[in-house]
Amino acid sequence: MSIWEYANPVKFMQTSGWLLPWVFGATVLTLVPGLVWGFFFTPLAEEFGATVKVIYVHVPAATLAINIWVMMLVTSLIWLIRRHHVSALAAKAAAPIGMVMTLIALITGALWGQPMWGTWWEWDPRLTSFLILFLFYLGYMALWEAIENPDTAADLTGVLCLVGSVFAVLSRYAAIFWNQGLHQGSTLSLDSEEHISDVYWQPLVLSIVGFGLLFVTLLLLRTRTEIRSRRLKALEQRERMA
Repeated sequence: MSIWEYANPVKFMQTSGWLLPWVFGATVLTLVPGLVWGFFFTPLAEEFGATVKVIYVHVPAATLAINIWVMMLVTSLIWLIRRHHVSALAAKAAAPIGMVMTLIALITGALWGQPMWGTWWEWDPRLTSFLILFLFYLGYMALWEAIENPDTAADLTGVLCLVGSVFAVLSRYAAIFWNQGLHQGSTLSLDSEEHISDVYWQPLVLSIVGFGLLFVTLLLLRTRTEIRSRRLKALEQRERMA
């Protein structure tokens, strides 16, 4: 069986329809316990107090914000090279989810920054690149809506996705590229000096998995909606021509 079979809309709809209940169930079984465990059953940090608990939303959202754009890049490249419509629609479907995750990361970052740094915002390299990534998400979505021909829209948004990938990389590695700024290093790290305490990382990992499964659930739902919308528009065009 070839993976390209799922580029067929009929095959994708059949497979995603079967998969959705299982992914949704796994989302509930990981995300809810992860957040409840993190917010209600972990101690207050000695240095950060209750503010430390923002990581159970901030870290998963920030991780997804970057990786969703990478997923959009891959599916856009598949469209540009192989012209598979499902891949283009999957990229389109993922964009609003990624935009929301980026916004959540920016807001929760501000909630962390005000008590920790004494400011809601700082033009730190990673924060700035995240803000630019958010604007790229908005631009990507606006470009889809501005162009009537869906294939032309997929082509141009694919190119935009390539350009925006630079900032997705920067937002992930800015703290490494520039050894300056207020933003701390990785929360989960192989370095024992940087790695978060065990009492916090276990529910955090569960929350990250839950957020990832939530994204897959929403992506499948939104891609199925985009396919149905494309079919509906095709039927309307045929009726006008008849």
